[in-house]
Amino acid sequence: MTRQGWSTTRIALVLYPFGAGAMAVNAFFASLIGSWLGWPIISAMTAIILGCLIGLPATYAFAKHIRALMDKADLTM
Repeated sequence: MTRQGWSTTRIALVLYPFGAGAMAVNAFFASLIGSWLGWPIISAMTAIILGCLIGLPATYAFAKHIRALMDKADLTM
C-alpha cells in the first residue's frame, strides 16, 4: 500500500514556525522558573535562538506523530 498525503518532512516544514515559537516561549518561561533558583533570566533574543534550535527536533517528532495518525486514519477507511 502506498502512502497518501504529505510526507513527514513536508509536515515538519509547514509546522516549524509554530514549533519554534512554542519552544521559544517554553525556553523563556523555563528561565523565569529558573530565576526562583537564582539562575539568570534569558533575553528574548536568546529565547528565540533556543526556540529555533530546539524547535527542529520537536517539530519533526510531532510531524512523525501526525503522519502516523494520518496512516492510521487511512487504514480505518
